[in-house]
Amino acid sequence: MKLILDKNISKYYLQTLCLLFFPGAKFSETEVVTPDTPVVEVTLKNEDDGAVCTATVTIGDKSVSRTHKEMYDHLPKNKTENMAANKAFFSAAEAFFGYTPPWGILTGVRPTKIVLDYLNEGMTKDQTVKELRKRYLLYPKKAILATDIARNESKIIKRYPLDTCSIYISIPFCPTRCSYCSFVSFTTKKLLALIPAYLEALKLELSLIAKQIKETGFKLKTIYIGGGTPTTLNENQLEDLLSYIDKLFDTSTLDEFTLEAGRPDTITEKKLQSAVNHNVTRISINPQSLNNYVLQEIDRCHTAEMFFKAFETARRVGVPCINTDLIIGLPADDIESYSDTLEKIIDLAPENITAHTFCVKRSADILKGGRDIFARENFEVSKCVDYTQIMTKKSGYIPYYMYRQKNAKANLENVGYCKKGTEGLYNILMMEEIHSIFAAGAGAVTKFVGERNVKIERIFNPKYPYEYLEQDREKAFEETRKIMDGFFVKG
Repeated sequence: MKLILDKNISKYYLQTLCLLFFPGAKFSETEVVTPDTPVVEVTLKNEDDGAVCTATVTIGDKSVSRTHKEMYDHLPKNKTENMAANKAFFSAAEAFFGYTPPWGILTGVRPTKIVLDYLNEGMTKDQTVKELRKRYLLYPKKAILATDIARNESKIIKRYPLDTCSIYISIPFCPTRCSYCSFVSFTTKKLLALIPAYLEALKLELSLIAKQIKETGFKLKTIYIGGGTPTTLNENQLEDLLSYIDKLFDTSTLDEFTLEAGRPDTITEKKLQSAVNHNVTRISINPQSLNNYVLQEIDRCHTAEMFFKAFETARRVGVPCINTDLIIGLPADDIESYSDTLEKIIDLAPENITAHTFCVKRSADILKGGRDIFARENFEVSKCVDYTQIMTKKSGYIPYYMYRQKNAKANLENVGYCKKGTEGLYNILMMEEIHSIFAAGAGAVTKFVGERNVKIERIFNPKYPYEYLEQDREKAFEETRKIMDGFFVKG
């Protein structure tokens, strides 16, 4: 599609909003316009009391224009101009398609960050909901959801000052690759053969992190082992890694220790028993769907029956908290199939249920062959999201964290639900950027957090395992130490 924007209007933000109405669109300033080319033009005029933008959406011989004026009363001039442009485009596209995205013009991964700011300013729930609707054009139910989650998060956040920290450990390997996956995870025999050397490098990095945490006086509160699928490790490898972590850190005093078991086809009783023996308090077993046909369609190499067996095993060995991930809007799934999955999961009564809206990155295998994953199925997916909120609330779960992704179906959200007192702590601390996170392994990102919402420093590890193995860990660690020392000294 083609964007024609006034020079003062943010191109990035308008492109993000365009994706709400043109899923999967590619942008080009030089594109030759054909009858099928979507064209969006936004013009700006500044008046004494506000910015006025007119947006026009055109495809072929159909064209719709809308104008919006944003007053200079609460934002700097440049932000007021962009807000006017965003609302003008939103109104024009809404009229063009006859469809209103429920999150309005609010984009970005962390919508509850804005809400937390409002609450910290002293706004009540009702005032916050009203402000979200006015400023960002949210549906009432989305404004209420974001506010409820932020209020729940705020109770947790107070317990974690800036001298606390978490550790993320990356195991970027999977037994096979799901067709919708875009994570850096490795499945071929050649790459899986890197695991022994990878674990040795990982252990070295963890020992350096342990030393750094001790020297700086951080208080370690949570550890999260993610992937990939960490239980791709065989029983001896997982035991060795968990034993090593136990030697470096007093895991018995952690507030939370999570292991993503993820794929039911990688789970054995011995692996789960090893996790419990080493103080793991939370695991994820992720069916995504309990419809075997849907699982086949997405190349998920397990069955619903395998999930039930893995879940029963986790209960039997005494895992304190179990999370199950579900994906709303999978190919071949529908409201009947999804609701059946959700109801069966609720019957199992896991402590956490995370409901993701289906989102596919352009590197995913499922896009090969020209399959149109970005087609709108807003009504069906929205019904599934609404049903999830209704059924989890009815069953005693509360929404405790949320994030959003670009190109998610119907521009909808991912929400974690929990039984009272079983919130996934790392999820909140990471998503809301509450304290520093030391990250180990390929693709992992260390994040130093100073003044909240103001000062953050990120350090990226090599993306691929073979690059990670080639890196001089001692030298890389010294670079990290220098960055960290400078960050906190200046902070």
